Amino acid sequence: MNEHDKLAARHSAFSRRTFFRTAGACIALPAFESMFALPAMAGSGKAAPTRMAYVYVPNGTIPGSWWPSTVGSWATDSSQSPALSPTLAPLAKVQKHLQVISGLTDLSAEAGADGAGDHARAGGTFLTAVRVKKTAGSDIKAGVSIDQVVAGQIGHLTRFSSLELTCDAVRKAGDCDSGYACAYVYNLSWRSANQPLSPEHNPRFVFERLFGAGSPRERVANLKRRQQEQHSILDYVLEDAGRLDRQLDGRDRAKLDQYLTSVREIEQRIQTSERLPIRNPAVDAPVGVPDDYKEHIALMFDMLLLAFQTDSTRVATLMLAREGSNRSFNEIGIAEGHHNLTHHKNDPEIIAKVQQIDHWYIQRFANFLEKMDATKDVDGQSLLAHSMILYGSGNADGNRHTHDNLPILLAGSGGGHLAAGRYVQAKEQPLANLFLTMSDAMGGAELASHGDSTGRFA
Repeated sequence: MNEHDKLAARHSAFSRRTFFRTAGACIALPAFESMFALPAMAGSGKAAPTRMAYVYVPNGTIPGSWWPSTVGSWATDSSQSPALSPTLAPLAKVQKHLQVISGLTDLSAEAGADGAGDHARAGGTFLTAVRVKKTAGSDIKAGVSIDQVVAGQIGHLTRFSSLELTCDAVRKAGDCDSGYACAYVYNLSWRSANQPLSPEHNPRFVFERLFGAGSPRERVANLKRRQQEQHSILDYVLEDAGRLDRQLDGRDRAKLDQYLTSVREIEQRIQTSERLPIRNPAVDAPVGVPDDYKEHIALMFDMLLLAFQTDSTRVATLMLAREGSNRSFNEIGIAEGHHNLTHHKNDPEIIAKVQQIDHWYIQRFANFLEKMDATKDVDGQSLLAHSMILYGSGNADGNRHTHDNLPILLAGSGGGHLAAGRYVQAKEQPLANLFLTMSDAMGGAELASHGDSTGRFA
């Protein structure tokens, strides 16, 4: 058998098994360059897929601390680029992968004749771009969110058409904002006008969904068995891992080792969080959710990275907190609630606290982007280069509940479709225009419109 036939055989075998599967576990694998390096493909390589994620932060920002001072492209070397704004400063290491975009609106969230309820409207319209029905009952009505539109086109290419995550416990019923149903506040993704997709806030359940085998009942049984036997999920696939390791070249062998190590480290962190005592015994805390908010966010970002790295899905949403969240931030010395603080009435001391919270959230996002940038894709480029990660809020100025000039960041190059490394002051237009451009980069059918879009973002 010549070298081409040997490589072809390895490619065929790997194509039939893109993840380890046993009775007790299922572990998706990252793509390996050496498994696709056929001579006939020289010069073209295996095309890496494009991924898309929407990360939501509640309550808007302090605009004066958000926007950079210099418009246009930044230098490739971040050390030579103009300084980012105070809020965005933690993103300096990934500045070349970043676009800061002003001028985008979510006018569907405006009050109109419906009066109060800006937080619910901001959350319910952010990805749907259509006005939501004001109701606290079951007769909710929004629209299909852009992530689900794209998932409907390309979701069949991955094990999961999309992944919905949150760092907030989900409330499914009741009035959450001035006569608006909780569905608008706690959900970003909508499969249909009256069917939101509830996000998962427990990293253990996300991990089991990504790496457990069988039905939900079977996965629970497998988890209990592993916990009783004190086995790692990796223990079930060591033989397959060793067999695959022998087929890889040096660089991919190191990549496999790094990946399996990262899976085990996350598994250990989740197990640690499960062993933490419940501080308030009167409250049943969900098993697997860290008590520390910073760690919770880090774990959810890690789940997102693993899902993209293993091509388990190419479409995801992550709510760092529900819209209108009044969480306090004792970890940075802020005991007051976030939402309450955003109504600062121009008090400098209160504004400074909101700026701290905005900066803290960006730090979490920056850590995630740095990991994405350090993770190599099948073609040797970074995972971030083949992704589009939009970070933003449906509220702009939380003090006034405005929905124009939203705080929007777009990280990644979308596989070469986006020009990163710049601050764009765009003419006023719907955020949905940017969604159309992002959708085009995902490779599905070209959308004529989405929500209140008026055209593509140029």
